[in-house]
Amino acid sequence: MRRTVLALLVVTALAAACQQPTAETPAAEPGPTAAAPPMMPADAPPQEEIDPALTAGATGEPVSCLDQIGPEASARLVERCVAVSPATRPPCNAANPCALIQGEIDRACEMYAPGEARPTECGA
Repeated sequence: MRRTVLALLVVTALAAACQQPTAETPAAEPGPTAAAPPMMPADAPPQEEIDPALTAGATGEPVSCLDQIGPEASARLVERCVAVSPATRPPCNAANPCALIQGEIDRACEMYAPGEARPTECGA
């Protein structure tokens, strides 16, 4: 019982000491602080860079796959992308550039080991 009481007193004293500012620790100054830029986690997958020349039209705006190759061809590309992509939010959308959609298809199809059965969408 004495050990428990003594342990509780020590823990309480340590917690109180941590909460009180000391003369060595300057108090936080009020006012606006600059937010640090977000950092990528060390275990994050590599992010692919897209060549702006492939995605930008004459105005500098990204060109959608729908505008690049038309409704039928872009719909087929999107269907292939959805069929093979393991991503929870893949870029399989006709509003994205065709290069981005094809890149997701290529990335997903490269995940299969040699000799492993690949979806037919990978060969198209």
